[in-house]
Amino acid sequence: MRSVYIHIPFCKSICSYCDFPKLLHDSTWASEYLIHLEKEIKKYYDGDTVKTIYIGGGTPSVLNVSNLTKLMKITNIFERVNDTEFTVEMNVNDITEEKLQILKSFGVNRISIGVESFDKYILKYLNRRHERNDIIEKVKLVKSYFDNVSVDLIYAVPIENMTILKNDIKEVLKLDVSHISTYSLIIEENTILGINNISSIDEDKDYKMYNYICKKLKDNGYNHYEVSNFAKNGFESKHNINYWDNEEYYGFGLGAHGFMSELRYENTRSFNNYLSGNYRFNELVLSRREDMENQVILGLRKLKGIDIIDFFNKYKTNIQDEFNITQLLKDGYLVLEDKYLRIPEEHIYVMNEILNKVLQ
Repeated sequence: MRSVYIHIPFCKSICSYCDFPKLLHDSTWASEYLIHLEKEIKKYYDGDTVKTIYIGGGTPSVLNVSNLTKLMKITNIFERVNDTEFTVEMNVNDITEEKLQILKSFGVNRISIGVESFDKYILKYLNRRHERNDIIEKVKLVKSYFDNVSVDLIYAVPIENMTILKNDIKEVLKLDVSHISTYSLIIEENTILGINNISSIDEDKDYKMYNYICKKLKDNGYNHYEVSNFAKNGFESKHNINYWDNEEYYGFGLGAHGFMSELRYENTRSFNNYLSGNYRFNELVLSRREDMENQVILGLRKLKGIDIIDFFNKYKTNIQDEFNITQLLKDGYLVLEDKYLRIPEEHIYVMNEILNKVLQ
């Protein structure tokens, strides 16, 4: 079974840090986009059963009731199993009872909310339009409809300090949601922050913030199961785990990526090209070596690590024979136990450095 990602590129406003394909919302454009989204899905979907659906953006929840209903009807094209995880991203200000009722009626069972921060200065810096009280009110409303609720937090913002971070973690714990994603702010070149030549915070400060987040969330019952993700027992994101397991998935919509039968592809980021039916921008057939490298890079993001028996069954070779692992095991940067090869949690922050050594 495969997973499905659908990209909705419309937003009410443009966040200062966002590098995803997006444009300001217009209901007429959105309606036209959905027509082509359905055409793309019918062109490339193989009719197989899907285990997860994830609708992200952009801002899927910015769609008006009519277009949101159209989008949900499009998702009925996919064959699902009884426990298909179906996630929709929502911005705080878009959440209404009517939209939640629509999502629930079409089988959505997981909501991911872009909280980002509770601090009014951080929110303004990121160009987010909600406030602390909005978060509390809207998350409570979402929880009255859905048991599986995730929130995103952004930290390591240039104007942030430990006091702000500690308050954000305190506030997010009060929400008592099932899943929390925390992302260190990366300043991308083609974003508002990047264009304004804003620099990232000091690495030591970032590391201190990361350690604080990990400790506080773990102390409060959240399982740290991936570099940036924490979940209560049984609420890990099945969709994201599919990525980290290097399993196949469809990507539909503007700028979406997919991985199908050794083919990795990227959709166009041009809205005009997409509406002209030119959906695919780039396709690459992976070599066996490239696929193995992706398996390692993605798998070691998980705190659980890589199942080396599954690796052998998939590639008919031992992972130790393909990658530089022995010395890293001796040095303690990798651990092999219970058939899993993993990065110890105390070293997960320097994961990229470890991966570079593994792949040398």
